[in-house]
Amino acid sequence: MNKRLLLVLLLALTGLQAFCQSYDVLDIIASDRQKNSGCEGPYRFDAPALTPAPKGFKPFYISHYGRHGSRYAWTSDAYTVVRDVLQAAYRAGALTERGERLHNEFRDFMQTPLINTGDLVELGSEQHAEIARRMVASFPDVFAKGGKVSARSSTSQRAIVSMGAFCVSLQKNAPRLDIELNSLHTNMPVVNATSAPAPLRVRRSGRVLIPESPAAFTARLVDYDGILDRLFTDRGFLEERGGRSRFVSMLFSVMSGYHNYCEEDFLEDIFTPEEQLALWEVDNYVAYVDHAGNRYQQIPLLLDIVAGADEAIAGGQYKAHFRFGHDTVFNGLCPLLNINGSGFQPQKADEVKYWFQNYDTPMAANLQFVLYRSKRDARVLFKLLRNGWEVSLPQLTPVSGPYYDWNDFRAWVQQLDSEHPVAPERPAR
Repeated sequence: MNKRLLLVLLLALTGLQAFCQSYDVLDIIASDRQKNSGCEGPYRFDAPALTPAPKGFKPFYISHYGRHGSRYAWTSDAYTVVRDVLQAAYRAGALTERGERLHNEFRDFMQTPLINTGDLVELGSEQHAEIARRMVASFPDVFAKGGKVSARSSTSQRAIVSMGAFCVSLQKNAPRLDIELNSLHTNMPVVNATSAPAPLRVRRSGRVLIPESPAAFTARLVDYDGILDRLFTDRGFLEERGGRSRFVSMLFSVMSGYHNYCEEDFLEDIFTPEEQLALWEVDNYVAYVDHAGNRYQQIPLLLDIVAGADEAIAGGQYKAHFRFGHDTVFNGLCPLLNINGSGFQPQKADEVKYWFQNYDTPMAANLQFVLYRSKRDARVLFKLLRNGWEVSLPQLTPVSGPYYDWNDFRAWVQQLDSEHPVAPERPAR
């Protein structure tokens, strides 16, 4: 086959992939409430059975990055903005019947969540305990003989408690392990680089194409009048309290996340299915701009993953390295790795949803690099799991199925590192 024909076929396949993605993504969101919740949705234990390793290869080391588990809303604004607007409208007699009902229900609902803003909930601990249990069950060769493992978290309470729940379960299911835990501020350049203490914070060079401002994209997609007319008879005072977009975005944020800690359904009829799709797409785009747009800042984490694995390959004492952090990191790391082609940078804001989906970063989202070796083969192989699912790395040539050569990956990371060096500090003004 000549090269020109091959190129045409590849371009055709790429176009077909984009068409299939555009045809499916919103259908998936419309049919799956948890995915409609995006990054606020609870973890889904829905991964299929894993592909067996090539003959003779056995797992010997795991490197992991995990988001904290289910929590209350990360900011008190999610509760107070909605409360204050509804309260002011209620006192002014500016609520519809549905708006009054929302006011009363939200007033009763929000007391405990507001006090516990940002804290891990019981479900969050359960998620990490189960992830650890499944890891030991899936890769017993890594843990059966004991040995050291390292667990590090960001300094956030919800990340620390998530790490604790994971490690308690890990110890229960692999009692011979010697587990080291810490949540030092000096971990932050690796586990949450953009929140590292100022003396340790560095910035990598490189820009990601942002095709449209989030504000302009939101204005195109969201029918504010339809949403607000359902709740208010007079909306004039909204502008004095952050505006309509802030109220709607905070209300959607609460609706997306409250099932992590509340069994009642009292927000389900606030938005129509079409409005929920539009709000998800906006939320997805904002995550792309804010998190995936900062993907190169996760290079230190990638280098840490490679360094730990190389140490294990050389006979080091650690069987695994675990890191616990946040969605901001996870949403940048996945496109940085080009998982399933997600490193592609769309030219139009409307196309972002075909390449980046924030529902792949639910509460307790995790990546697991599982390394394999064989007595009869000098190569070290690995596969990458995202939330238990085997993923592809299109920039690499697989050895077999989801299994790749570690040397190829290391070389790719080294090239990435050289292409995006530490950016020079901006001069003080």
